Amino acid sequence: MLLFLPRPLTLTRTLCYVTRFSATMSTNLQTQAFAGNPIRSKTPKSTDPFSPTSALESLKTRLLDNTLHCQPQKHHSSLSSSSSSSPDFKVLPFRKGRPLTYSGPGETAPVWHLGWISLGDCKIFLANSGIELKEEALVYLGSRSADDVVYWAIDVSDGDSLASEFGSKQLCFVELRTLMVATDWADQRAMADLAIAGHARALLEWHNVSRFCGHCGEKTIPKEAGKLKQCSNASCKKRIYPRVDPVVIMLVIDRENDRVLLSRQSRFVPRMWSCIAGFIEPGESLEEAVRRETWEETGIEVGEVVYHTSQPWPVGPNSMPCQLMVGFYAYAKSFEINVDKEELEDARWHSREDVKKALTFAEYIKAQRTAAAKVEQMCKGVERGQSLAADFNVESGELAPMFIPGPFAIAHHLISSWVYKDAPDGVQVQTAPSSTSMSNL
Repeated sequence: MLLFLPRPLTLTRTLCYVTRFSATMSTNLQTQAFAGNPIRSKTPKSTDPFSPTSALESLKTRLLDNTLHCQPQKHHSSLSSSSSSSPDFKVLPFRKGRPLTYSGPGETAPVWHLGWISLGDCKIFLANSGIELKEEALVYLGSRSADDVVYWAIDVSDGDSLASEFGSKQLCFVELRTLMVATDWADQRAMADLAIAGHARALLEWHNVSRFCGHCGEKTIPKEAGKLKQCSNASCKKRIYPRVDPVVIMLVIDRENDRVLLSRQSRFVPRMWSCIAGFIEPGESLEEAVRRETWEETGIEVGEVVYHTSQPWPVGPNSMPCQLMVGFYAYAKSFEINVDKEELEDARWHSREDVKKALTFAEYIKAQRTAAAKVEQMCKGVERGQSLAADFNVESGELAPMFIPGPFAIAHHLISSWVYKDAPDGVQVQTAPSSTSMSNL
């Protein structure tokens, strides 16, 4: 088969892309990866046929309908709904945290899409693996009343034959991190699909880690179409809601606003530097967490803390199904670095020019196209052992002295908006906090 090879990038084209991205996308919350989910912007009232409650009742009825059958999709190998009832139901299967996807042609690179299947298809596929489809296995994701569709997710990890069965239709379960890198940032549909997949993975992983009540130890059962769980013990009935793990991530800036503190962890690929980050502790404000984490990891004392943006992060470990990254600018009051080697490998001050070069040399478009080509290979059953964690190179072929995470990460938005002196709406970036305000913190 023909393997897509990305068009070579010139340094000028790469710089133009990064500059354009930094000037427009980094300040728009809707462009953050995993944000802007189009099917969960509003929850319908319980009496609405698209609400979780009404949809669940309709789901129970349809699962008892033996006339559900498979019907090929008109435009692709993904499968469509065969039910004429309103609203229509579409299901997104996941296997071991990986959503079902397929790949199609794009203008400059392959484009991945979510592999939605009909409720009837889902019932038959599971039956072929010896699994009965029950309503508690399906998790409500959202709806589009304009399209007359309700969307669901399901974990099919127990269906051992499903991967090969879907593979025969050029559908494949792909890691969400791979899809994250493969997403074309100018493609609104791809960004929307990424947000939907992230939300679905977070909910399904939360269901997997909350099977038992933390109070009495009895089994939990899904309620309200999977929006929450409840203890099955009649004397307990404790309600459990989806878990969100807040993390502060901060770009520490010196008093003159011409240097930033970047760090490296041992798990980073060579030459990658990023922002400092850490989990919020109980009884702690966001600002306190920023100051504490910066001090503990680098020995730098932080004064003023300014909110930047936030980002859902559903690609962490399964035990933390959805982290919420809360980004800040943090202004340093001290400048001597004392790295905690248990937390970081290194931390250094970097000038604006050095960071700008890192943005220039990192070929994010090339990385996206390479990942998109890999997804296409996987969906066609010809996956190759190509690493997506390779170093970013300059056009001459030499290794870039340093690079920062790609546009899928909030760290990129924090750093690029500082480099190009571009602040999000409503935030006033200060060139140097006054000595008076610093001394009062």
